[in-house]
Amino acid sequence: MKIYEGLEDFHPISNAVVTSGTFDGVHLGHQKIIGRIREIARSKEGETVLITFWPHPRLVLYPNEHNLRLLSTFEEKANLLRQFGIDHLVTIPFTQEFSQLSSEEFIQKVLIDKIQTKVLVIGYDHRFGKNREGSFEYLQNHSKTLGFELEEISRQDVDEIGVSSTKIRKALESGDIKTATAYLGRPYELNGLVVKGQQIGRSIGFPTANIHIPNSYKLIPRDGVYAVEAKIDGLLYKAMLNIGNRPTVDGTSKTVEAHLFDFQGDLYNKQITVYFIEFIREEKKFNSLDELKNQLAKDQRIAKSIL
Repeated sequence: MKIYEGLEDFHPISNAVVTSGTFDGVHLGHQKIIGRIREIARSKEGETVLITFWPHPRLVLYPNEHNLRLLSTFEEKANLLRQFGIDHLVTIPFTQEFSQLSSEEFIQKVLIDKIQTKVLVIGYDHRFGKNREGSFEYLQNHSKTLGFELEEISRQDVDEIGVSSTKIRKALESGDIKTATAYLGRPYELNGLVVKGQQIGRSIGFPTANIHIPNSYKLIPRDGVYAVEAKIDGLLYKAMLNIGNRPTVDGTSKTVEAHLFDFQGDLYNKQITVYFIEFIREEKKFNSLDELKNQLAKDQRIAKSIL
């Protein structure tokens, strides 16, 4: 997959089969669109082009709205799109100036002039252009003058509930990992760097990897204890993870800490990917480190039985 930061470096290809959107999380609904453009591209001996925007439009349009959390960083999204077989990923820097482009200007300048789109596939709720004025209906009404074919992916249901990034965010924020996994089509992931913590876990027989998540906008699931899998240096380990303020040891800031089962060695300064499998329990304050140690032993048994 080729990645283009902006439109300047993109050179038109023959039979470009295109879709566009934020694709946050690359969930099952997104995967259906990706599968469809790949199918069309094969039939037309063309190549797939996915246009996305970074930063996320809401981060630019509503800079004072600090509660937006994303399901994927740009790196995570690009990695997923590569796995799903996209040929060309075009990232358009989303600025206040770009947000003022009308739907007509977006179609002409981006889809027609620069990408030379042959087929455009969009999701049922996708809108584009200034004030999100562009829609499938708008495209349909102007299809004869656009010079490209048009297709809409109808609403996709999972258990009769439409898949959306918003619903996945709500599931993760409430600890409903099974629903998030079902909508994503895979476990939710966090990527970070192992940094030095207070080493309290080590003192009670449960050494933890203290994970620094570098992106402030990345969604951290609900506080509590989870059964997870952790990937380090390409190897996958079963583990349990705690998110929270560690009230038993009077913690003052939120941490993300993983205890890897059957791991020996130094984890400091290593990149780690955590995959959420199941929520075990809420975080709570214990009266002593011994009580905490006993609970961690129970958590470990539960996590191992889940995994």
